[in-house]
Formats: sequence, C-alpha cells, structure tokens
Amino acid sequence: MAALAALTRGAARTALASAALALTATGCGAPALATRSRSLELAYARAAAEAPPAGDVPAPFDGAPALERAALVAEVLRRNPSLEASRQAWRAALARPAQERSLADPMLGASFAPWSLGSSAVEPAYTFEISQALPFPGKLALREEVALAEAEATAHDYEATRLRVALLASRFFDDYYLAGRAAEINAHHVALLDQLQTVSLARYEAGEATQQDPLQAESEKAMLDHEQITLETDRRIAAERINALLHRRPELPLPPPAALGEPPPEPLENETLASEAFAARPELQAADARTSGRERAVDLARREFLPDLGVFARYDRFWEEKELRPMVGVQVAVPLRLDRRHAAVDEAQAELARAKSERARAEDAVRLDVVTAAERLREAHHLHELARERLVPAARDRAVAARAAYESGQEDFATLIDAERGRRQAELELEKTLVNLSRRHAELERALGRLPGAAPGGRP
Repeated sequence: MAALAALTRGAARTALASAALALTATGCGAPALATRSRSLELAYARAAAEAPPAGDVPAPFDGAPALERAALVAEVLRRNPSLEASRQAWRAALARPAQERSLADPMLGASFAPWSLGSSAVEPAYTFEISQALPFPGKLALREEVALAEAEATAHDYEATRLRVALLASRFFDDYYLAGRAAEINAHHVALLDQLQTVSLARYEAGEATQQDPLQAESEKAMLDHEQITLETDRRIAAERINALLHRRPELPLPPPAALGEPPPEPLENETLASEAFAARPELQAADARTSGRERAVDLARREFLPDLGVFARYDRFWEEKELRPMVGVQVAVPLRLDRRHAAVDEAQAELARAKSERARAEDAVRLDVVTAAERLREAHHLHELARERLVPAARDRAVAARAAYESGQEDFATLIDAERGRRQAELELEKTLVNLSRRHAELERALGRLPGAAPGGRP
C-alpha cells in the first residue's frame, strides 16, 4: 500500500506539472501581440472620438457666410452613416482576438450510484470532477494572431472608406459650385441681353434696324430663362445630395459655396507618385494584414496535427480507501483524423495564395489609379490654361467687336447674338475646366492615400 501511495503521489505531481506547463503556454499571449492589440484599440478610440455624440442634431454651417470644401469634408466624415458602419465593423473585428486567446470554460461533473443512497450495506458512492481543456501550446496565440490580423485589415478598410467618402464629398462640392457659377453666368448674360434688346429697340425706332432684331433678342432671352430654371434645379439637386451625404433632410438650406481658389499644381512623375501611394494606400495595408493572417492560419492548420491536452481533478467516493479518493490527471487527444487535418492545411494554403493574388491585384489597381489620376490632372491643367489664356479672351473680344460693329451698323443683330452666345459658353467652359481641375486633383489625392479636400495639416 505504501508503494501504491507513493506511485499515486508521483503521478499527481507529474499531472500537475504538465497542467501548469500547458496553462502557462496557452494562457500567456506574446508581448508583441499585446502591443499590436493595444495600438489598434487606441486607433479605434481616436476614430470613435470623431463621430458626433448621440443626439447631436445642430445644423452644420449655421451662420457661415460660405460653404468651404474642407469644412464640408470634415463634417461629412463626422456624420455619414457609411463611416459609422465601417467603424462598427472595426469594433466587431477588434473584439475577436480576446475571444480567440481565451481558454474554453472549465467543465464540472458529478455522478453517483443511486442504489447506494440509503443502503445499509454500503456507504453512498459518488464522484465530483472539474476539468479544463488546454489547446497544444502555441495554438491560442496563433488563433489570436489570425483574428488580430483581420482586425488590422478592418481598420485599414475603415481608412479606405474615409477616403472614398471624402472624395464623394469633394465631388459634390464641385457640383454645387459649378451649378451656382453657371446660374450666375447665365443671369449675367440675361442682363446683357436686356441691354442689347434696348439697343435693338432704339435702332428699330430710329429706322436703322428691322423689327427682327428685338424679336430675336426676346427669343434668346426666353432660351436663357429656360436655361436658368434648369441650372437652379441643378443647384438644388447638388445641395440635396450634399445634405444626404451629411445625413440630413435633403431640403435643408446650405450656404453658397466658397470660391475654388488657386488651381492645384501639376503632379510629379508617375513613378514617384506610385511609390508614395504604395506606402500610404489603406487598401494595400489591408491586403498585407490579411496576407499575414492567412500565413498564421497555415501555421495553425499545421499545428492541428499536435494533440490538445486536458487536465482534471476528481473526488471519487467509490473508493473505500480515503487516500485514493482525491485524483488529478491529464488527458491527451489522439489526432487520428489525418485526412481532415491535411484538408485543413490545403484550405489554409489556398486562402493564403488567394490573399497574395488579391494583394498583387490591389497593387495593380493602385498603380493604375495613380497613373490615370495624374494623366487626367495634367490634361485638366492644359484645358484650363487653354480656356483661360485663349478661349475666353477671344470670345470676349469677339463679343465686344460685334457689339461695336452692330451699333455702328456694320454687322447684323444675328452676328451679335451669336458672339454673345459664344462668350457665355466660353465663360462657362472656363468654370468647367476649373472645376474639372479640382476634381482631378481630388482623385489624385485619394489615389495617393491622402484625404481629398481636407484642410492643410488635417489627418489623412
């Protein structure tokens, strides 16, 4: 009996030592993972602080003399529901690593021999047991790393959403500005036609022109009045789209748009821009994080060939000897289902290959975005310079010359109307090229991973 007791105590010590080793290996995460997780939580806290508090209903831009692009972009990034949805996806992904690194709940068990209860022949017989499953050392850390990589990818997805929403806000601002400027130019030319109609009436009354001239002026004015209605509708629709992006009712008022300011500079060489984009685009960073996660998933699938452990402690009242009733032990899973494990490794390797291919596709897409945006911006610069330096001055000179010639009787009224129409179209074209320049610059900013339309020094 002494030898049996010694053997039992030795087995108990061995079991407890094995359990302690397994608990130490599975319960402690790597410091690097803790650092990454903490950094991600701080980044999420900063992103969540940008959202408006619950019940925040003050109308933006109240009392503002003009709607500034940077202010609009900042307010859209605070209020747009797409950003909140993306933030919540990030929050959900951030909750996964803590779940993956946690051990399963311990199990409590009890059993008894019912015929022993109340028996006069034997004492009551029962057992109580507590057990804990322990994955093989390293598995929990790998599972946590896979979840953490996905959380990092989701954080970069949020940044990519910010860029897309900011670009949309910048485009809507351009639409709002162009609709307003077109209406102003059209109204200015309606006033000019009033003057020309007055001149044509005076010449008609003096017998120097036919009745056709004031009638033609009236017809041209009617066309411009029709155009003014269309332009005012375009302006209202542009404002309604901005309000929808701000998560407001479409009909709420907005201040008039601010001037566009100086045209942006011409872009650098394509390769220089592409290098900057590769370092900054959140889509590539998200693809890198997912590739890293898939690599850890392959490691985890390979580690599944190693057996999981279990530890238990039991009090067994079935034993008559009191020294034998307390019991501790370990359990080892026998990994016999090799086909399932080999299939899991194949699946993980295929997912890794897919992640690498998607990373390569994302890099190609980023390079194309940068090159296309840069080429369009260069084109926009040339078109704006052509309109400003040649098209508008020529049209204005022609209109001035046509009016002087008409008033002196050297040209007919149709020539004057045609010249004024060309002047109006040239001035509108100049505004379109300026807006196009702004749009192309915003597209390049987004392609480079910068926030389109943000104030200088703002967070990218």
